[in-house]
Amino acid sequence: MATDHEASARTPALSLTGAVKAFGPVIALADGTIEILPGEIHALVGENGAGKSTLVKILAGLHHPDAGDFRVDGEPIAFRSVADSKAAGISVIYQEPTLFPDLTVAENIFIGRQPRGRSGLISRAEMRAGARELFSRLGVPIDPDRSAEGLSIADQQIIEIAKAISLDAKVLVMDEPTAALSGVEVDRLFAVARSLRDRGAGILFISHRFDEVFALCDRITVMRDGRYVATLETSSVTVDEIVREMVGRDIDQLFPKEPAQIGDPVLTVRGLSRAGVFADIDLDVRAGEIVALAGLVGAGRTEVARAVFGIDRYDTGTVELNGRAYTAGDPQAAIDAGVGFVPEDRRKQGLVMDLSVGRNATLTLRSALARFGIISSARERRAAEKWTKTLQVKTGSQEYAVSTLSGGNQQKVVLAKWLATEPRLLIIDEPTRGIDVGTKAEVHRLISSLAARGIAILMISSELPEVLGMADRVLVMHEGRIAAEIDRADATPEAVMHAATASMEGSK
Repeated sequence: MATDHEASARTPALSLTGAVKAFGPVIALADGTIEILPGEIHALVGENGAGKSTLVKILAGLHHPDAGDFRVDGEPIAFRSVADSKAAGISVIYQEPTLFPDLTVAENIFIGRQPRGRSGLISRAEMRAGARELFSRLGVPIDPDRSAEGLSIADQQIIEIAKAISLDAKVLVMDEPTAALSGVEVDRLFAVARSLRDRGAGILFISHRFDEVFALCDRITVMRDGRYVATLETSSVTVDEIVREMVGRDIDQLFPKEPAQIGDPVLTVRGLSRAGVFADIDLDVRAGEIVALAGLVGAGRTEVARAVFGIDRYDTGTVELNGRAYTAGDPQAAIDAGVGFVPEDRRKQGLVMDLSVGRNATLTLRSALARFGIISSARERRAAEKWTKTLQVKTGSQEYAVSTLSGGNQQKVVLAKWLATEPRLLIIDEPTRGIDVGTKAEVHRLISSLAARGIAILMISSELPEVLGMADRVLVMHEGRIAAEIDRADATPEAVMHAATASMEGSK
């Protein structure tokens, strides 16, 4: 990592200063400012709506700024297309790459610029050799001849990076690249990013995950409300200071926990098993209690939740709500019994993105709202307004497509949909995945208030601070089994991680 003096002496690989971008009367970017040095990994952070996406689209050539100074290697530049951006040495690696599934890995890397032999025909041998050399440089063993179809998101991202290197990219923009990756895949991506930095590339890393930002990045630029706030050296700043810059205020309590009276068991699970997935699951969630399912990726947490809700069947065991069993493998039976389920992937499983905010908020009430098979739009609107107002969903109109909302507001709509059913038990899988830090506090406050009203909460989270900050009890899973039960007072990062890995250590 370079010293401050060395950094100041280098010409930025890319700099954008005072960029403005408006869409009609809406100013999406009022002061977009970023500087990326060669040989550094630079984080860009900010709440949803801070202007990060607009800034990235300017760098990618998708948007042309209305004002501002844009330079590459110190020279003024103006992009009018994505091709201009790539030609200038900028490559954007998105969270979900879009490779051609019917082509091979090598063909995807060299598409549109395939090497040709003396006969003028495409030389597949040269493509394969070029791809192998790129993967060797990245230290990742991927077969150039395999089809892109079926590749993991992690491998697809590596292929996009290889393509960028083959284009002699000076700057790589990684936009939320780790959201869909496992811990091992994240480690591999970070190793690749560091090797690129060491070879002189500049990398812009965009993430909501502060542990990743602080582990990987040399400097951090903060944006708020479409404006540049500050650029800070990672080594000289804390997470609390970054949060304060992002939200413009102190968040004294990112995990606001209202006092709640713990009542009788609402959910009772005994001996729940599904061959090869999970085994002998015993758990209780009481009225007013937040119970967290923690553990490493693949431990079986989501699978247990899906079985309890009835999405997936189980082989043996019992599931009861308030002492009464309901039909296994039948989500409608779970809903009728008083269970709500907020899935991990809100866009694909929790919402219908083309429908309006109001329609999504009332999807669970279709039968209740219907009279003689017809749903009154006025009745639907009143029901939607009740819950979207309660949850403070920020939208210009109930008629807007839910796809127009920020990630945090989309999550609130999913919660509204289930709260409208007045559940006794609410299962929430990764409640703040992909949500900025300020909105996380709002979602946490909402979950806590639901528990205070007597709703039993079963929360699945991969974020250890969220587990420790919100849960009354933590159930730690490992390889499909509950390895430990830890009360809030005893729940520490060390205790949870020891429980998540102890079974593994004991089996060696």
